[in-house]
Amino acid sequence: MIELKSLSKHFGKSVVLDGIDLTIKKGEIIVIIGPSGTGKSTLLRCINFLEHPTAGEITVGDLTVDVNRASRAEILLLRRRTAFVFQNYALFANKTALENVAERLVVVDKWPKEKAYQRAREILERIGLADKADAYPASMSGGQQQRVGIGRAMATGADVILFDEPTSSLDPEWVEEVLGLMKQLASERQTMMVVTHEMSFARDVADRVIFIDGGRIVEQGPPSEIFSNPQDPRTQDFLKKILATNPD
Repeated sequence: MIELKSLSKHFGKSVVLDGIDLTIKKGEIIVIIGPSGTGKSTLLRCINFLEHPTAGEITVGDLTVDVNRASRAEILLLRRRTAFVFQNYALFANKTALENVAERLVVVDKWPKEKAYQRAREILERIGLADKADAYPASMSGGQQQRVGIGRAMATGADVILFDEPTSSLDPEWVEEVLGLMKQLASERQTMMVVTHEMSFARDVADRVIFIDGGRIVEQGPPSEIFSNPQDPRTQDFLKKILATNPD
C-alpha cells in the first residue's frame, strides 16, 4: 500500500504540487494524466526523493516518512521500495544490458555480483532480450533500451514501479513493444504509477485514472467513468483536446 498525505513541492514561489492526498492499494494500476507542466512527473519524482518534497508524508508498505524530517537512511529505504522508469531510458552507456539491469542490485542492494547477474539474466529472458545481454545501449533500438530500463526496475522487486512517460522518447514503431511489456506487468498485478499520454493504455490497463491540473488532483475514477463521463470542466477540456490530436 502507498499513501501520500498533503504532499507538496515548491520551486521558489512556484507551487508545483499543492497538497496531494492519495492512497494506492497493492497491485493497483494507476495512470496519471493532465496538461504538461502540471506536476505529474514531479509527483513521481517526489515519491522516491529524486526531488525533495517541500511538505507532506509518504508511506510505502510499513515505512512512513515525514519529508521534513526524513533521514538519509529513511530516504534510502524508500528508494529501495520504489523503482523508477525514466522517459529517456537513463541507461549507463558504458555498461551492457546485463550490467545495467544488475547495477542497482550490486551497488545499492549489495547483492553478490554472481547472484545479481543471475537475476539480471532471468529478467532479460523474461522481457525477451536474453540475446542482448552483452549489447551496449548504443547498439539497441529505443524500444529495446526502454525495455532494459523496465527490466532494471523489475529486477529490484520494488513495491511500486514509477513510470515517467516511458514512451514519450520512442519512435512510433517502438511504442507498442514497450506498452506490451507494461501490460504484462499489469496483468501480474505489479503495483504501478504511470504518467502517460497513451490514452488507449489508460483505458485498457488502469484500475484508476487520475487527472491532475495545477498541482492538484482534480478528478479520479475508473477509466470507463473518466473517459466516458468526466465531471470537471478541466478534465473534459483536456480529454477533448488530447483525444482530438491522438485519437485511439
